Amino acid sequence: MYSCVESSMEFSKLPPHSGSVLSVVDMHTGGEPLRIILSGYPEVKGDTILAKRRYVKEHLDHLRKLLMFEPRGHYDMYGALLVKSELAEADLGVLFMHNEGYSTMCGHAVIALGRFAVDYGLIKAPTSPETQINIHCPCGLVKAFTQYSNGKTGAVRFHSVPAFAFATDVSVSVPGYGSITVDISYGGALYAFVSAEKFGLDVSKSKTRDLVDAATAVSDAVKSQVKLYHPVNEDLAFLYGTILTDGKDAFSEEPTANVCVFADAQVDRSPTGSGVTARIALQYHKGLIGLNQTRSFKSGATASVFRIRKSNRGDHVWGLQGCGSGGCRSCSLQRCGQLHPRERRPSEWRLSSALTQRT
Repeated sequence: MYSCVESSMEFSKLPPHSGSVLSVVDMHTGGEPLRIILSGYPEVKGDTILAKRRYVKEHLDHLRKLLMFEPRGHYDMYGALLVKSELAEADLGVLFMHNEGYSTMCGHAVIALGRFAVDYGLIKAPTSPETQINIHCPCGLVKAFTQYSNGKTGAVRFHSVPAFAFATDVSVSVPGYGSITVDISYGGALYAFVSAEKFGLDVSKSKTRDLVDAATAVSDAVKSQVKLYHPVNEDLAFLYGTILTDGKDAFSEEPTANVCVFADAQVDRSPTGSGVTARIALQYHKGLIGLNQTRSFKSGATASVFRIRKSNRGDHVWGLQGCGSGGCRSCSLQRCGQLHPRERRPSEWRLSSALTQRT
């Protein structure tokens, strides 16, 4: 018989290494992971947040792959790299990363960062009952509000960037499915929206593989057949993914479910913050929801819920308030369930020099 190694065994000395040490904290919001990179990254050059996004894509992408993929991560891992912002009002800047590259907005990450910024002292003088954290994302400035009382953080809500319906009732030819009508909307990133029923699927009951295949086919079709643009910056004019819905877009007190498949067939386990931002923009555009009405959006993957309220930011382009976190099924807009950090102390990986050099 083999004896088990005692769990209390300590190793006083690590093998020699000549590479970098990357320090991270892992958190999740509504079941969707976020790996926050604390230190160890090379300098990210660029005068603007979008220039920094281009720089890491062109010069440091090997580190994204090390952090996102096995053995340190997994196919559906998501990351956040903290950088300096050019905006005077920003408390921090952030670059988002995933299995394919770098996104422009991420609601679940903003929620996690709102709590992280207070817990890790990035905000020097937090206030009660809420502390505001201005987070500069590649899509623009997002304002997060973290509950704070007696030295402890709680739920997080945020005001997103302006969102808008890009196009409705767009017909695309999807191989294997024929002509499919989709809507396209922006909530910090552009998404295609289509009811899962059009593929004979259910976002809460169907196999994940089947949902991924259908959503990926739609994304590929939209990318090849629809010209996308953004009114402010062409760096934001790309399709991030497809969101399959339960088709229940008319206003109701009951949650409506969806599943987001983004990047390289990556599945969001939360309701998708930027995705439901874009979805409620569509609902308002179609007259299905009014100002200051709150709608609940449920993840078909995990059943976690985000609650969103439409706010007035103009006739066509507008912003919203959103909040959400793990297990917040009965939360209100201003009070939401708790976000769950998986590791309060940073994890460290010691990488050989060969791994940290771009090939």
